[in-house]
Amino acid sequence: MSYTATVWGARGSIPTPGDGTVRYGGNTSCIQVQADGAEDRAVILDAGSGIRPLGNALLAGGNPVQVDLLLTHTHWDHIQGFPFFAPMFVPGNALRVWGAKQSDVDLERILRDQMNPVVFPVPLDKMPAELSVQHIGPGGFEVDGFSVEAFRLRHPGTTLGYRLEPIGGGGRLAYITDNELGPGGEYDLETDWRSKLIDFVAGVDLLVHDAMYGPGDIGQHLGWGHSSYDEAVALAAEARVKRLMLFHHRPERTDAEVDEAVRAAQAHADRSGHSFEVIAAAEGMQLCL
Repeated sequence: MSYTATVWGARGSIPTPGDGTVRYGGNTSCIQVQADGAEDRAVILDAGSGIRPLGNALLAGGNPVQVDLLLTHTHWDHIQGFPFFAPMFVPGNALRVWGAKQSDVDLERILRDQMNPVVFPVPLDKMPAELSVQHIGPGGFEVDGFSVEAFRLRHPGTTLGYRLEPIGGGGRLAYITDNELGPGGEYDLETDWRSKLIDFVAGVDLLVHDAMYGPGDIGQHLGWGHSSYDEAVALAAEARVKRLMLFHHRPERTDAEVDEAVRAAQAHADRSGHSFEVIAAAEGMQLCL
């Protein structure tokens, strides 16, 4: 099965509209995965502010839509667009949300709390679309034609990465954002975590990976749960992926600085001994797998 991955938001931490972010965009994390010919169904990775224009685009078709939303975690920049997801306001639509608890707090409670009347005018219970929440951890499950595997990442809180592959066969996509590849932070994970991560993303057609920092500023942010673009390149080379997409751009990073990061990352990849393409996620970018 062939499908298209569309970037609706690639920025980290907070939306950054302005002249300096026009080309790569200022919306926060959101990627749509849609099988060819399935205009009324979609798998969505994260619900940052990019999910708002995505929701509007889904409604433009005029038909009821079925959505599986896979949340990596519930930090603000990954769920802040959820209350503005227009398909939730339309009867006949269906939304399944997949994600992990945070400590002992249920995912549904977190989503409800961010739509509490003290901070948002319409509570979640008033949404006319059908909504269900499924708690998951590391392991496999299926959503709308895709086999999905979840993997625990090095980031504060419980954060999951996802690998998607069409059930009938096709290109594989790994979505690994908010992940600290370097030595910072204290995470309750296995000592062989990195080797397991390499196995998890080995040979994928597209690796979307956190590249919030560069080698010059990662040292000031150890323990924040993020990676530099050269660390992402090193992982991609070791796992022998086919294409690397730099993701979760730092809010302060301008389009010109993202351009420079791509050039530097590509040069690093060319020296790695494993040839692969490096690109940077940009709003509106579509990749066919």
